[in-house]
Amino acid sequence: MASISHPLDEGHGHSAARQKASFWSTFVDQWIITVDHKHLGLMYIIVALLFFVAAGIQGGLIRMQLMYPNNTFLSPQVFNEMFTMHGTTMVFFVGMPFIAGLANYLIPLMIGARDMAFPRLNALGFWITTLGGILLYSSYFAWTGSAAGTGGAPDVGWFAYAPLTEKAFSPGSSTDFWILSVMLSSIGSTVTAINILATALCMRTKGMTLSRMPLLVWMFCVVSFQILVALPPLTAAQIMLLLDRFMGAHFFDTNAVGDAVLWRHFFWLFGHPEVYILIIPGFACVTEIIPVFARKPIFGRAAMIGASVSIGLISLGVWAHHMYTVGLPSRANIFFSVATMLVGVPTGIKIFNWIATMWGGRIRFRTPMLWCIAFLFHFLLAGLTGIMLAVAPFDWQLGNSYFVVAHFHYTLIGGLLCTLFAGVAYWFPKATGRMLSEKLGKWHFWLMIIGFHVTFDGLHIAGLLGMPRRIYTYPAGRGWEGFNYFSTWGVAIQAVAILIFVWNVLDALIQGKKAGNDPWDAWTLEWATTSPPPEYNFAVLPEVHSSRPLWDLKHPEDPDWKYEQS
Repeated sequence: MASISHPLDEGHGHSAARQKASFWSTFVDQWIITVDHKHLGLMYIIVALLFFVAAGIQGGLIRMQLMYPNNTFLSPQVFNEMFTMHGTTMVFFVGMPFIAGLANYLIPLMIGARDMAFPRLNALGFWITTLGGILLYSSYFAWTGSAAGTGGAPDVGWFAYAPLTEKAFSPGSSTDFWILSVMLSSIGSTVTAINILATALCMRTKGMTLSRMPLLVWMFCVVSFQILVALPPLTAAQIMLLLDRFMGAHFFDTNAVGDAVLWRHFFWLFGHPEVYILIIPGFACVTEIIPVFARKPIFGRAAMIGASVSIGLISLGVWAHHMYTVGLPSRANIFFSVATMLVGVPTGIKIFNWIATMWGGRIRFRTPMLWCIAFLFHFLLAGLTGIMLAVAPFDWQLGNSYFVVAHFHYTLIGGLLCTLFAGVAYWFPKATGRMLSEKLGKWHFWLMIIGFHVTFDGLHIAGLLGMPRRIYTYPAGRGWEGFNYFSTWGVAIQAVAILIFVWNVLDALIQGKKAGNDPWDAWTLEWATTSPPPEYNFAVLPEVHSSRPLWDLKHPEDPDWKYEQS
């Protein structure tokens, strides 16, 4: 007998189908075709974290290879691929998307705007950047032969020095994947920089003059200017390299009329400002977080703005301190040595102002503040070793040693990563409406800090003892074994810390404590709206009368204009 369906059952089926269709329609609207700056900001951060996991695995494999002398865990070819992919991913597909995500999410909220100036351009920047990362990793599936160097992942280092990237030394398609993926990332970063500047300069709410604009927005404007100046030389060099590889242009071919040093000038004209492009957003996070948890206004607001602009300008003129050993004239070495030392002056002003802000404050040692304090310690040490490397004779001895590897990671892991974790812990309640666990946050913090020091402190000494960087193995009896052994275990400790961080985020999303609109008692405009903010950000666009507008609303008896006039 044929079954007869009940009308209610049929209606229930239609209802379930409609709910499923509604879910996918909502998902596509909010996460695929969206132009909402908040969703795009979160998408940038999620993509950056996914690539961070990939880069972390690659870094762990590198450390496992170097754990013992004469190790054969990785072949030289695979080691070079891991080395290249780790560096390229961390710089172009972790650091750059993460800071773009912070800028996208926070800047419109902080200046009282409804969205970025160019929403569709904003979405284009995200998808181009993501496509660049996908293209880089698709090189793993582009193997064109069994011989080393004829396919697979790029193996030329994240700096891709010519002429080693010419066809004669790098056959196959792996280098082409590197060039095109980084070019796409550069395009995405450039359109984001244009959008940030247009938004900050043209979309501020009523009363928000430049003198009242949040310091985070100021610093992102500096970074955007750096991007617009520094990325075109890199793109130009990559176009020239493509012309060399496919059309015999000989820009970098030393067997013809090319110049290998030319590539280094172009690359480091981007590469050293890139360090500040990554770290200044970290400065921005710290500058917003420390005053809130010290319960004091930022010390020397005008000096902080001036120092940020100075760093942005001076950093564009220090690139050749990466090139002391290529045979530049002594006058050039002196100029770049002095310029590198000079950039430490505005950086020192910032560190002084952060410490002065905490001095005498009623400090709350919550997780975001702990990360900021760790950043101050790490970045001070990184700055001191950076000044050491600015001295040309010292750099001549140690520029190609693991001392530089330790210095660089002190800057970008001990410095930048601390500030990014501080930013996540601070703004997570705003983005999700949920609080992260303080207990898990402190476990994450302490394990990460301990693992970081175990990993990188000893590598300074290994470098002083002569361990070269960019080597896939080393002989026994050089005094490097212990430092590399403990460094590898430090990576394992950091991996546990990251797992705790992931668990904390997932647990908070599922069952975290509700945050409310302003859980930190802060004073910038993003905390004046709901958590998470609505699509339109503000029901009524706010009017600003000081540099701490939310403080004025909550504490009319202590308006910020008294502080500004003092």
